[in-house]
Amino acid sequence: MMSDKTSGATYLSSSNFEKTLKDAGEKPVLVDFYAEWCGPCKMAGPIIDELADLYKSKAVVAKLDVDQNQDIASQYGVMSIPTVIIFKNGKEVNRQTGFAGKDGYIKMLDEAGK
Repeated sequence: MMSDKTSGATYLSSSNFEKTLKDAGEKPVLVDFYAEWCGPCKMAGPIIDELADLYKSKAVVAKLDVDQNQDIASQYGVMSIPTVIIFKNGKEVNRQTGFAGKDGYIKMLDEAGK
């Protein structure tokens, strides 16, 4: 992993976004598009970190701050946050706008992992 943390989600930026998608290969990549000031994003944050640990061997779970990476957010048409996008083989396969809760995100990851 490129992250120096031992647990929790990987933090993405414009500089490592494409590489992370490419390096994941067949594994699904969940990206939580968030901002520090967003209330529902704060609810999603700990769940995303928990899923990063739960799915460590099966998926890449990451976060992207839309305020600091507006180029990536606009590239993927992220207008509202939180938005969670699942990528597989570098392509978007699923998207959830608004807080889906732990079960919602688990369902997305499990479907993408099939």
